[in-house]
Amino acid sequence: MICQKTNVPAPEELDIPALKAKYLAERDKRLRREGGEQYVRPTGDFSDNYAHDPFTPVTEREPLVEDLDVAILGAGFSGILAGYHLRQQGVTRVRNIDHAGGFGGVWYWNRYPGVQCDNDAYCYLPLLEETGFMPSKKFSDGWEIQAYCQKMATDFDLADKALFHTLVESITWDEGIKRWHVKTSRGDDLRARFVVMAGGVMNMPKLPGIPGIHDFKGKMFHTSRWEHDYTGGSWTAPELEKLKDKRVAIVGTGATSVQAVPFLGKYAKQLYVLQRTPSNIDERPNPPTDPDWAAALEPGWQQERMANFHRGAQQFFLPGEPDLICDIWTEISRNLHVELEADDFFKNFPDMDMADFMARREVVDFQVMERLRRRVDDLVEDGATAEVLKPWFRFMCKRPLSNNDYYPTFNQPNVKVIDVSPTQGVERMTEKGFIADGVEYEVDLMIFASGFEVTSDLKRRWGIDTVEGEGGLSIYDHWTNGPSTLHGVTTDKFPGMFYMGYIQGATNSSTTEQFGRQAEHIAFMIGETVRRGADKFTATSEGVAGYVAHCRANEIDMSEFQQGCTPSYFNNEGDKELKWALFKGYLPGWDAWRDMLADWRKLPDLPGVAFEAKETVN
Repeated sequence: MICQKTNVPAPEELDIPALKAKYLAERDKRLRREGGEQYVRPTGDFSDNYAHDPFTPVTEREPLVEDLDVAILGAGFSGILAGYHLRQQGVTRVRNIDHAGGFGGVWYWNRYPGVQCDNDAYCYLPLLEETGFMPSKKFSDGWEIQAYCQKMATDFDLADKALFHTLVESITWDEGIKRWHVKTSRGDDLRARFVVMAGGVMNMPKLPGIPGIHDFKGKMFHTSRWEHDYTGGSWTAPELEKLKDKRVAIVGTGATSVQAVPFLGKYAKQLYVLQRTPSNIDERPNPPTDPDWAAALEPGWQQERMANFHRGAQQFFLPGEPDLICDIWTEISRNLHVELEADDFFKNFPDMDMADFMARREVVDFQVMERLRRRVDDLVEDGATAEVLKPWFRFMCKRPLSNNDYYPTFNQPNVKVIDVSPTQGVERMTEKGFIADGVEYEVDLMIFASGFEVTSDLKRRWGIDTVEGEGGLSIYDHWTNGPSTLHGVTTDKFPGMFYMGYIQGATNSSTTEQFGRQAEHIAFMIGETVRRGADKFTATSEGVAGYVAHCRANEIDMSEFQQGCTPSYFNNEGDKELKWALFKGYLPGWDAWRDMLADWRKLPDLPGVAFEAKETVN
C-alpha cells in the first residue's frame, strides 16, 4: 500500500509569524531558572527508590572476586548489543551488570499500563534478521520487547553470566595489573580488562522537585516502578480494578503518560492529569504483522527499512523513494516530498537549493502542527479542555507521539486535565494531595510520569560516585565541560573504557541502530587489542583532540531551534549551554559518520589509539 500525503491545512490558512510569536510566548510561560535541576533523584524514603525492584525478588549470592575480559554496565538493548558484537569478535568472557532483576533495561522497568514502543518496531527492535524474530505488530507491547531482550541474551550466551540486582559503586583503573576494578553493592570486585558503559539514555528515573513532596501521606510511585499490587492488573493485563475507589493524579504528559492515561481514566474513581506542556499526538496505526508481508521480505530488509525511517525522520526521502514507515515520525518528509516532486525540485539532485528546501520544510512543519491541533478539537468535546491540550511548538521540540485513546479519555466525567504551566509545574504538595491555582485537590495516589535523566550531568545519570582512570583522574573532571572522545566511544586517560549513548558523533533516528553501530566499533577495538596480544588499549590525547576538532568543524548549530522550543528533555529544560545535548547535528550525516568509522577500522595503524604490548620475561 502506498503511503499518502496527509490532509493538512493549506499554507494560506496559517498566519506563520503569529504562530511563531505564540510558540515563543508558550515557551516563556514554562521556562524555569533552574532548568534540569528542577528534577531530583528518587532517594530517601520513597518506595520507588532507584535501587528498588517491585517486579523480581532479590536472590542472595556470594560476592564475586574474579578476572574477566569485559564488564558491560547495563543489560538493556545497549548492553545486549555490546555482548552480541563482542561475541562476533570472539570475546566471550563478559558479564552484564545491572541493578534490574533481568534483561531489558527500560523495557524491564517500564511496566505501566499501555506501554509500547512509540516508533516502528520493525526498525526499533534490532537484529531481527539475525535472530529470526518478528514483532507481532507495528508498535510492540512492552512485555514483548522485554521478552525479545531475554531471547537475545539467551541466543548470544549472555543470560547465564549476568549479575542482576547489582549496583556499580566505583570503577577505578589499576595500572599495576592493567585492569579496572569494578566494585558493586554486592561486595564484588570484578577485575576487567575492558569496561563498556552501556546504561542507555533512559536509565536513571527522575522526580519533579515539588515543594512538599515529602509531606504527602498517600501512595506515590514513578511509572518505571509501577506497583500493580496497589493498582491491580498486571504488565500483560492492565486491568486496574483496585483503583475504582481511588482518586489518582499523574504528573507529566509525555510518552509514558499518553499511554497510561486511558487506562487510569477507565478504572480510577477520579483522575487528574497534571500538565505543564501538552504533547503532539497523532492517531496510532498499529495493525498486526501481516504474515504474507513478513514471508516476502528479502535479506537486508531491516537495514533498508531503518535507512528509510532515518531519512524520513531526520533528512529527506530520495527522489522516487516511498515512505515505508507511514506514521507521525515521517509525515513532514512525506508531505514535503510529494510537493517537491510535483515541482520537479529534484531535477538537479543531489545538487539542491537547501535554503529553499529548509524554508519549505518549515512551512510543512507549521501545517502538520496545525493539523494536530485541529485533531484535538475533533476528539475533545469541551472547548476549554481542548485548548489546554493543544501543542504550541515546532514538531521536533518534543517527542512526537501517537495514541488513539488519549484525547477521548478527557470526555469522561471522572477525568480532568489541570494546567500547571502558570507555575511551571506542580505548585506544591500537601499531606492530602496537591495545590493548583490555589485549590487543594485530595488524592490517594500520586504517579510521576516524569521520565529519566537524559541530558543532565553525567554523574547524575550514571549514579556512580567514583569513575577514575589513569593517575586517579575522575571522568567527571575529565569531562567537566562535556565529552571529549575518539569516535564518540572512548577517551584518553581511561584505558579500555568505552561509552554508548548520545556522546559525540552522528545520531540515527533508530536509537538501537545508533547504539548497535557504537557496539560494533567498540567490539572491534577490544577484539583488535586481543588479536595484537596487547596488554592495554587507550585513545591518545592527539587522537581525541583531532576527533573533537573534526566534530566541532562539522557540527550543525541547532541552538536557535532548540532555544525556541518549549522546555523538555530534548533541550535539557531550555538550557542554553547544552554540554550533554541529546541531538548535536553532524553536517555530513549518519551515513558519513558510519562510513568514517568503517574506513578507520580498515587502516593498519589505527591512528588515534595506542596498544601497549604485554611485558615479556627473559
